[in-house]
Amino acid sequence: MTSRTSARHRAAHRPITPLTFLGRSAASSVSSVARRSAVVAASSGLLISVFTAPANAAPSADQAKTSVGTVDLAAVTAQAREALQTSPVVTVAADAALAIEQAPVAVTPAPEPEPEPEPAPAPAPQRAAAPSRSVERAAPAATTTVQAAAPAPAASGSSVVDIAMKYVGVPYVYGGSSPSGFDCSGLVQYVYGQLGVSLPHQSGAQRNAGTAVSASEARPGDIIWTPGHVAIYAGNGMQIEATTPGSTVKYSKIWQNNPTFVRVG
Repeated sequence: MTSRTSARHRAAHRPITPLTFLGRSAASSVSSVARRSAVVAASSGLLISVFTAPANAAPSADQAKTSVGTVDLAAVTAQAREALQTSPVVTVAADAALAIEQAPVAVTPAPEPEPEPEPAPAPAPQRAAAPSRSVERAAPAATTTVQAAAPAPAASGSSVVDIAMKYVGVPYVYGGSSPSGFDCSGLVQYVYGQLGVSLPHQSGAQRNAGTAVSASEARPGDIIWTPGHVAIYAGNGMQIEATTPGSTVKYSKIWQNNPTFVRVG
């Protein structure tokens, strides 16, 4: 009787030698070199990129087994060494500084908005110029025209009223006592002075320069006095007076409340 012995045989494969491990190491080195892509040169601020073939995923164990036999290991090793030797190496000093040039920037501010035009000032009121001496000498003739336009006084025969009416229209001037300008007491003083009667240039003093009479006894030419103001009575409730600055000598109604009539002898 013949006995039969059976045995298992492993699949045929390439023998493992020291070159097998060297080939795998070379393939791994080539993949590592392919993945290296850039070196930063810090001393100049530039990025130097060295692009090589794109790195692929590491081969699987089966792929390594099938590819090792077809690769010329000596050539691969030489290529790997050449890639390492030709790869640029950049060294940077530890105290290197990065200088960045800065260009000066000029800033021009926006122009200020133009101011709105101011309103034109209102014209100043013009004061009446004082008449010259030639006007002063011609004043009686000029006021004669005004007298013709004004209502005739009731007692035209009064010399005081006749003289005073010549100056109707003469401007009021504070302290004035001439045909170039009158205030209230200056007018009374000047008119009475034409008749040779001297009166002070002050309303309170003119009140005491004559005799007080009642309103019923008053006659044209009498002085009409109230505190701070005097006028010349023209008859029929009318008077001749220099009132306030900006006005003129007027022929007007008596407006004073309960005035005092003074007769100068």
